[in-house]
Amino acid sequence: MTSQVAASVPIVYPESDGMPMADNTKQFHAIVTIQGNLDAIFRERADVFVAGDLLWYPVEGRPDIRRAPDVMVVFGRPKGDRGSYRQWEEDNIAPQVVFEVLSPNNTLTEMAAKLEFYDMYGVEEYYLYDPDTGDMSGWQRREGRLRVIPELDGWNSPRLGITFRRTPDGFRMYWPDGRPFLSFVELQAQAEQERQRAEQERQRAERLAARLRELGINPDEV
Repeated sequence: MTSQVAASVPIVYPESDGMPMADNTKQFHAIVTIQGNLDAIFRERADVFVAGDLLWYPVEGRPDIRRAPDVMVVFGRPKGDRGSYRQWEEDNIAPQVVFEVLSPNNTLTEMAAKLEFYDMYGVEEYYLYDPDTGDMSGWQRREGRLRVIPELDGWNSPRLGITFRRTPDGFRMYWPDGRPFLSFVELQAQAEQERQRAEQERQRAERLAARLRELGINPDEV
């Protein structure tokens, strides 16, 4: 009787591990920038799911086996909101690409455990970024294991198509078309510059048209 009752109790897969998304503003900024740019890159791909700080459960019946990557990308799964990523409900497709952003509270043991987890459960590309130093490391699955990428400077991600480059301020990532990853604030500043440039061009065109009219020339016929 006891075993029957126990068997009827549903397994709970929590949608939060009780940990904050980030320990400081610098880490949060990096996570949001990476997630936002990757989401934008694949905005027209209905079969690419991009998430940040989402619990991933790779094994059904084992809610204790889980990780919440800072950013993960899954090819072959539809976009949409999820409380967690339960792999057995997602055609058993593991996230192919994972990013972690270091915080001062991360220990070597913790980061080693994350690498071991991603290696064990099928991640193809794993990138680790330190926002304090700008340094970055990467691993790629080769011969069944995640192995370190010897030189990340100039590396082109096979899955994402993005490029990693070392700059005087640390590593930066670039879209497949060569544009750098930008934060929301940087994108807004860029959009404002474009708006001002367009307004200046409009005013210049209006002044030219007015001058032509003064000379008796119809600007629409020029």
